[in-house]
Amino acid sequence: MEVVCPTCKKKTTWEENPWRPFCSERCKLFDLGKWASEEYKIEGKKEEEEDEGGQKEEKSSKKSSLEDQ
Repeated sequence: MEVVCPTCKKKTTWEENPWRPFCSERCKLFDLGKWASEEYKIEGKKEEEEDEGGQKEEKSSKKSSLEDQ
């Protein structure tokens, strides 16, 4: 089966392709870099997480130690 690489749009095979759905390791790493730099995002509401005291707080509401100074 042939698929189109989501990064470069080149046609590639699905079978025996270690980087599928990408055509190469380069395209796979390029895509991973976009996720890591937050160019790609999944929309949704913010998650809540528990702090060390067991209280829930939004991830975005945490302050760094530099902000406290």
